[in-house]
Amino acid sequence: MEANFDRTGRLPAAFLTPGSSSFIDFLGQHSPDLLPGNRRLPEGIVEAPHGTTIVAATFPGGVVLAGDRRATMGNMIAQRDIEKVFPADEYSAVGIAGTAGLAVEMVKLFQLELEHFEKVEGATLSLEGKANRLSTMIRGNLGMAMQGLAVVPLFAGWDEGREKGRIFSYDVTGGRSEEHGYAATGSGSIFARGSMKKLYRGDLTEEQATTLVVQALYDAADDDSATGGPDLARRIFPIVTVITEEGFRRLTEDESSALARSVTERRLEQPDGPRAALL
Repeated sequence: MEANFDRTGRLPAAFLTPGSSSFIDFLGQHSPDLLPGNRRLPEGIVEAPHGTTIVAATFPGGVVLAGDRRATMGNMIAQRDIEKVFPADEYSAVGIAGTAGLAVEMVKLFQLELEHFEKVEGATLSLEGKANRLSTMIRGNLGMAMQGLAVVPLFAGWDEGREKGRIFSYDVTGGRSEEHGYAATGSGSIFARGSMKKLYRGDLTEEQATTLVVQALYDAADDDSATGGPDLARRIFPIVTVITEEGFRRLTEDESSALARSVTERRLEQPDGPRAALL
């Protein structure tokens, strides 16, 4: 939204009128056409690139959020190196599944929403409050979702009040659920969740948690054609992020490369991955 100064150099009244600390409410009042949910719906079925699998897992010191790099359009690979995990602010992150273009736009608006609230109120939202704001944004996209342009993210972050990492999942209507331990969304989520179900423990270290999510993404790619596994030839590896009391951190390319290569090399010996104990 442009400020559009008048001839006197003053800002329009919309920018000077006290109002809500929500940037989305501000747009809804003064430029509602800029909100994704208020745009004219396309006619018929629209083919657009879709992001696929996102996974998350908690450990005693925080939470890990990761995603594969493939975007698909029908039965075609639309992009091999798309980024699906973004910081929402210093202590939280969003992983996107669904219509890629709308999802990235929603994340950028969500980032601005949190930044605007902090500037107006002089304090950050609680993690619960952030999760609720994202739920409202997804609900505003319901019309698009009914046209097949759905956005279904995973939200994770460090809860300063409870001093632990937390994960929230959503449906297309904006319904929000807190997930305990681990979670997955996207086309390969059923396989990723099954993988984590057998391997997850409550006492994982940060290193073990990052390995767990890469193992889960590998299993998802093994059974879901829309999920991309580590591409050693092109040096395309999953995006893995860690959120602790020290804040958001994305693993460097060298770190993610080493992690993905170690998992891949182990799979040469055990193609189906690590085995859980029967009892």
